[in-house]
Amino acid sequence: MPRLTTSGAAVERKRSETVLLRALFIEFLKVSLCGVGGGAGLVWARRIAVDQRRWITEQDFADIVSVCQFLPGPNIVGIAVCVGTKLRGAVGAIAAVAGFLLIPWTIGFALGLLLLEHSHHPVLQNILGGVSAVAAGLLIATGIRMLLPHRGRPAALLFAALAFGLMGFGRLPLLIVLFSLLPLSIAVAGFQNGRAR
Repeated sequence: MPRLTTSGAAVERKRSETVLLRALFIEFLKVSLCGVGGGAGLVWARRIAVDQRRWITEQDFADIVSVCQFLPGPNIVGIAVCVGTKLRGAVGAIAAVAGFLLIPWTIGFALGLLLLEHSHHPVLQNILGGVSAVAAGLLIATGIRMLLPHRGRPAALLFAALAFGLMGFGRLPLLIVLFSLLPLSIAVAGFQNGRAR
């Protein structure tokens, strides 16, 4: 059995306790209500699942996000499905997704209609510009925190830098970056794991 770090041991203790479906629903409801601006949902999901509730480890979260990059639909919905499934199976996935979508979708739809109606107001444009800047900063900070578990793996850092550079500076589409770097990163990880044995 692998040796657990202090935070890993705390997560294992938490994981052995049954997570209530109500808790999954409420926590993903919080993710949806606090995660304004798309990418901010990732920030809140990580904060709640890893830092506050200690349902999963940093590595678990990074792995879940990696898988969700390839699933159709928004990453955060995939994260809700994966975390719910990991904690309570299919019924946990349903509870987490329902918490994430049900009430917030209704609120978001109503606010979206209202914003479209008044989108020409300069005050509203300033508010949205400020919110999007803060959301971008939160997303960058979460990306860095997700990279921290890989800081001892130079190849992982190299592929993260390549993905960032190709998308950020090369302005290549996400799918081209994913499908070009994915086979290489899998091959390198397989080679490194083979050498480690």
